[in-house]
Amino acid sequence: MNRPTYVLIAALWLCSSVAAFAAETAKPASQPNIVYILADDLGWTDTATYGSRYYETPNIDRLAAQGLKLTRYHNCQNCQPTRAALMTGQYGARTGVYTVGGIERFNWQSRPLRPVDNVEQLPLDRVTIAQQLKVAGYSTAMFGKWHLGQNGEHHPGRRGFDEAIVTMGQHFGFATQPKVDVPKGVYLADWLTDKAVDFIQRKKAGPFFLYLPHFGVHSPHDAKPELIEKFKSKPAAGGHHSATYAAMIYSVDESVGRIMRTLEELGIADNTVVIFSSDNGGVGGYAREGIKKAGDITDNAPLRSGKGSLYEGGIRDPFVVRWPGVTKAGSVCDVPAIHVDVFPTFLEIAGAKRPEKQILDGESLVKLFRDPSASLQREAIYQHFPGYLGAGDNQWRTTPVGLIQAGDWKLMEFFEDGRLELYNLRDDIGETQNLAAAMPDKTKELHAKMLAWREAVKAPLPKPNKELAQPPAQKKAKRKTKAD
Repeated sequence: MNRPTYVLIAALWLCSSVAAFAAETAKPASQPNIVYILADDLGWTDTATYGSRYYETPNIDRLAAQGLKLTRYHNCQNCQPTRAALMTGQYGARTGVYTVGGIERFNWQSRPLRPVDNVEQLPLDRVTIAQQLKVAGYSTAMFGKWHLGQNGEHHPGRRGFDEAIVTMGQHFGFATQPKVDVPKGVYLADWLTDKAVDFIQRKKAGPFFLYLPHFGVHSPHDAKPELIEKFKSKPAAGGHHSATYAAMIYSVDESVGRIMRTLEELGIADNTVVIFSSDNGGVGGYAREGIKKAGDITDNAPLRSGKGSLYEGGIRDPFVVRWPGVTKAGSVCDVPAIHVDVFPTFLEIAGAKRPEKQILDGESLVKLFRDPSASLQREAIYQHFPGYLGAGDNQWRTTPVGLIQAGDWKLMEFFEDGRLELYNLRDDIGETQNLAAAMPDKTKELHAKMLAWREAVKAPLPKPNKELAQPPAQKKAKRKTKAD
């Protein structure tokens, strides 16, 4: 064989080797498993890592120490609209899910506006994050509170989850949909965790998506007796005082710990993204607002108000993520984020495609996971609530309101009278100083952006109540559902 032939063969071998190496290195990394643990009604300060000096959450604290903590993550004012946004990546103005139940739940007839009718089940034409992850090859499961319709085609087992058991309403003696055997006397948080651990063990080869939406710490406030006893003698601190509520939080924290240990024992923790969050603000802060009968089981201070309100105490929530090799241990990010970001975040984590015909309102947070000092592309996040949430005896946790948050600035527009409230959340986290009159240019700027967004998403507004009725003396609001 002559020299030119040798040169040609060597060149061909080199080219094929380079091509093979390039192809190998171009292969996507193994798809991470995703575990999303969602507490119910857990306030922003209801864990030690977010400031509580009374509640004990060693496992959530450890998760934060190993990963990233968002300090300005937001949801809706109560649970059903948050869950619709999480599952679809869309604001309520697109799904029509604004609150829990129908508008007759509270006595709006005594108010100046007729609320926009509420969609009570997630529309069947919406693609859920579970459906989109299934397309990307994920096994999917959900155990716990769904609250988006649990019968027929609305059940999560028909909305992209391979395995789905819905249960809420009671912490002991609970029912399930579909009906399954439940050991007598078992505590709901423990039972849900049993189901979650079993799923992880069976699907450890991955990739899998586990959605674990606890009913804890929602009312009725009920906990395991031995845990209540643990907190009975502990001194109250910063408005945190209930031994029963502390015990409920401790059970949710134990669930987080069991999930983390299972991943570690199976050797898959390094390829699993674990996120812990809550669906709305804590049930507290009402007394400071002059709402005496709403009930303060906890306190969201320094945030204002609580669940049912669009002040920060009602919508700001904990959000902790651990993604080994991506999130830096013990890191903190204060970039504003919101529920509609979860859908595109999960898509990017999984390398999954976006739905073809469904608008996604959020932005992936993966950039922040990698670098907490990074910036997102959008200018603002929004909320739109065209209804009423009562608190008994003609008292209201909120009246119809919309808001925009752009960086440190938050503007609220109350639809009954057009009142505008402007706050700088970095300087005034408790929303005590309304700057709307003092800063008319900033107020006008943000209001214009809010109006433009409202027009873009076709957000409906409540109409004038043409048959305004005076509230009867001592008339009470309708009884709340057990899972509001």
